[in-house]
Amino acid sequence: MTPLSPIAAPRPGRVRVLEVLGNAIVGGMETCVLRLVERLPPDRFTVTALCPFESELTDRLRTLGVEVLTAPMPLDASWPSLLVACSVVQAGAIDVLHAHMPNAHLLAGVAGRLCGRPVLATLHSRHVSPMDLEVHRAAGTHLSVVCQHSYFHALSMGVNAAQLSCIPNGVDTDVFTPGGRNEAGLRRHFGMADDAPLIGFVGRLSAEKGPEVFMRAVLLMRGLLPDARYVMVGDGPEQRQLQDFAQRFGLADVILMAGLRTDMPAVYRELDVLVSTSHSEAMPLALMEAMASGVPVVGTRVGGVSELVEQGGTGWLVSPGNFEGVARQVAQIMQTPGERQRMGERARARSLSRMGLAQSVNATANLLSRLALQRDAPVAVAAVSHGTPLQSVTALSRTPTREASAG
Repeated sequence: MTPLSPIAAPRPGRVRVLEVLGNAIVGGMETCVLRLVERLPPDRFTVTALCPFESELTDRLRTLGVEVLTAPMPLDASWPSLLVACSVVQAGAIDVLHAHMPNAHLLAGVAGRLCGRPVLATLHSRHVSPMDLEVHRAAGTHLSVVCQHSYFHALSMGVNAAQLSCIPNGVDTDVFTPGGRNEAGLRRHFGMADDAPLIGFVGRLSAEKGPEVFMRAVLLMRGLLPDARYVMVGDGPEQRQLQDFAQRFGLADVILMAGLRTDMPAVYRELDVLVSTSHSEAMPLALMEAMASGVPVVGTRVGGVSELVEQGGTGWLVSPGNFEGVARQVAQIMQTPGERQRMGERARARSLSRMGLAQSVNATANLLSRLALQRDAPVAVAAVSHGTPLQSVTALSRTPTREASAG
C-alpha cells in the first residue's frame, strides 16, 4: 500500500488539474488520459489523479510524476468517496476537475459543485449517457466529445452548446510509423512470408467491439485468401467463447489470439489490413494508430469511424454486423495490385494532416485553462428527476443568481 502524505503545494502560475478516472484498466480511455497527462505543458499545468483502485495504470501515472489517490466510484456517488474528492480539491487547491466515464463525471460534478470548481467531462463513448446528461444539467459541467457524431447527438439531447466542445482524439505519428516486418514476431509465429497477408483485429474482446463478426469474416476469407493468417490483439469477457469458435470451425491454425501487447507500433507494422467490426464506437485509437502506421482499414460505419476512414481512399466501410462485406473488402484490398500500398500511404498522409496528438492535447489544454478561470463562479442548478443521487447533494450548493437562473 502506498503511504499517504500531504498533497504538494501548487506551483505558482500553473493550473492545477484533478483527473478523475472512472476505471483504471489499460484501455482506450485510460490510454487517452496517459497521453494527455504526459504531454500537458509542465510549465502550465500540475496534475493530480483520482482513480477507483490501484492498478498498472496508477503505476504508470506515478512514473509520469502524477500524484495518485484512490476512492471507490460507484454510480450512486457514495458519501465517503465524495469526502475524499472534496478533500483533494481543497487540500490540493485544484482549479479544474477533468472526469472520464459517467461514474467519475458524477463524483467530479458533485465535488466541483460543492467546492465551487469548474468540471470538464470528456465523453469517450458514441452517445451521451443519461447519467452524463443529468450531471451536466444539475452541476453545470462542461462536456467534451471526441467526434462529430457525438457532438450532434449531445445537442439533440439538450446539452447547452456553450458548455459543449468537440476535441477529437489524436495519435502520436512519431511513435506509430510505417516500418519493417517481423518486429513483433507475429509472422514468425505462423512461419509466413513477408508478402503473405496478415489481417488484424485490435480491441477489447467484448460485445460492443463485435469480435464474433471478425471471426465469421475469417471463415469466409479462408476461401478468398488461402495464404492469409489472422491475429486478434486484446482480451476481454468473450475470449473463451472466441477460442471455442476457432476450435469448432477449424480456425486455430490460421488465427492467433495474441492477448494484450505492449509493442503495438511493431504489431501494426506487421499487418496488411486492420479490421474494426464494432457495433458502437466514438473515435477508436486502434484505427488511428493503424492508419498512422500506414495500414489500410476495413471498418464498420458507426460513430466517428467515418470521420477517420476515407471510403475507397484509406480503406472501406461496411454496415455493422456485415461479415460478408468485411471479407469481401479485405479480399479486394489484397487482390488488387498496388491497392494495399496505395491505401496505406494515403492512410499515413491522412493521419499526419488530421489526427496529430499535439493538436488534440493543445485543444484540451486551452479548454482546461479557460475553464479554470471560472472557479468559484455561480452555476445554475437544473431540475433533476426524482431519485437521482445528485438531488439531495446539489441542494447544499449555493443558490443560483437571477441571471444564471434565467439562462
